[in-house]
Amino acid sequence: MVMGEFTERVDVLIIGGGPGGYAAAFRAADLGMDVTLVEMDQRLGGVCLLRGCIPSKSLLHVAELLHEARNADKMGIFFENPKIDLDKMRDWKDSVIDRLAQGLSHLCKKRNVRVIKGRARFEDSRTIQLLDSKADVSHIQFKHAIIATGSSPIPIPGTEFRENGRIISSTGALDIVDIPDSLLVVGGGYVGAELGSVYAALGSKVTLVESSDRLLSGADKELVDILTDDLENLFHAIHLNTTVEEMEEKNRKVRVIFQGDIDQKEEEYDRVLTAIGRRPNSDDLGLDETRVRVDDNGYIQVDDRLRTSDKNIFAVGDVVGGAMLAHKAMYEGKVAAEVIAGKPAAFDARAIPAVVYTFPQLAWCGLMEKEAKEEGLKVTVSRFPWSASGRAASMGYRKGLTKMVTDAETGQVLGVGIVGREAGELIAEGVLAVEMGAMAEDVALSIHPHPTLSETEGEAAEAFLGKSTHILPKK
Repeated sequence: MVMGEFTERVDVLIIGGGPGGYAAAFRAADLGMDVTLVEMDQRLGGVCLLRGCIPSKSLLHVAELLHEARNADKMGIFFENPKIDLDKMRDWKDSVIDRLAQGLSHLCKKRNVRVIKGRARFEDSRTIQLLDSKADVSHIQFKHAIIATGSSPIPIPGTEFRENGRIISSTGALDIVDIPDSLLVVGGGYVGAELGSVYAALGSKVTLVESSDRLLSGADKELVDILTDDLENLFHAIHLNTTVEEMEEKNRKVRVIFQGDIDQKEEEYDRVLTAIGRRPNSDDLGLDETRVRVDDNGYIQVDDRLRTSDKNIFAVGDVVGGAMLAHKAMYEGKVAAEVIAGKPAAFDARAIPAVVYTFPQLAWCGLMEKEAKEEGLKVTVSRFPWSASGRAASMGYRKGLTKMVTDAETGQVLGVGIVGREAGELIAEGVLAVEMGAMAEDVALSIHPHPTLSETEGEAAEAFLGKSTHILPKK
């Protein structure tokens, strides 16, 4: 449906209002350009704010409170079984989203970024048609466009995500319609581990199946093994090397047939969360009317300045592939805006941090041990076990580990990985070290407050130098 009859002309057109899109819009506006942002949703924020990062972390915080309460007896504190009010929990989660979405809307107004609700489709390399909109314009001509349309969850072949269905995506899981007695999670990546943890903490009997031989295949195995040990205690069962052959909703249950390393080949569950990956939202954009190139998987091809093969059109975020993380999309959005403004900008990040918000958290950045060795680099891996951390002991979690990967000859920090409480907050120091090209000695000579978890990074650096205080040096 096209409502308007007029054509608008703008310096920069942003397609998509998620982290990549709004970051690009704000930066372009700050640099003095006339910016229009087209978004299909009623609110800005994209999947991250509305159906991803923020609601999931809100629920994970709730789950962590439950987890802590249930383990507080070791410290001499005893809680009664908690009463869970799902309506109030949903209201609280939604209030967090609303507050942040309103903040984005306010920033758009203050920066004079025009926001149009609708769907953009390219007619050529300079024009889009505005569909499904009540705006007074039907076409927008632009000097430059930035595509930031994100990605969508992939269903298991032969299934689909239906409204009120029992086979759900991450979006459906975050709605927390109920707390199912039994939940099958298909996929052992970020989404499966995090949302499985939420439902397990709320009381569901969670079974997770993963097709590979380990969880979180992109992360350091030594760190993942520590997390897996805790997840095995939290979940009802974890089955690796296992795939779903068939699924069918029947009689308010989901019948599942498995293949692989699992004894029970057929089982029924109240709900199934499919978390096997995401695909780029590049279809139906009219890209065939432009010179933009898309690979076989639907990802838009860009260079280090986020330019597509069509010089007027840029793309950022999930739709270009790589790490599908909100902070990467934001960084790319800013780079694209600066390139359009003629600034000497490029995407050259050495360390894109990744965080899994489970219990414990897992975070890493830069090159980890396996990747460094695959690149033929001579590295030294130093470790600081949290069993030697006073702060970890005082918090009741001593199983954590901090790893630092350094160049064996120069001592330059190449990567940092952490598993333990607040790992997501701690990893920023590692990112800074890698981005600056810091030496392990630089980190070691930076005085870390005691007792803190951040000390584990300082002591991991000291371990490389052979002078860690709380662990014995290697001979």
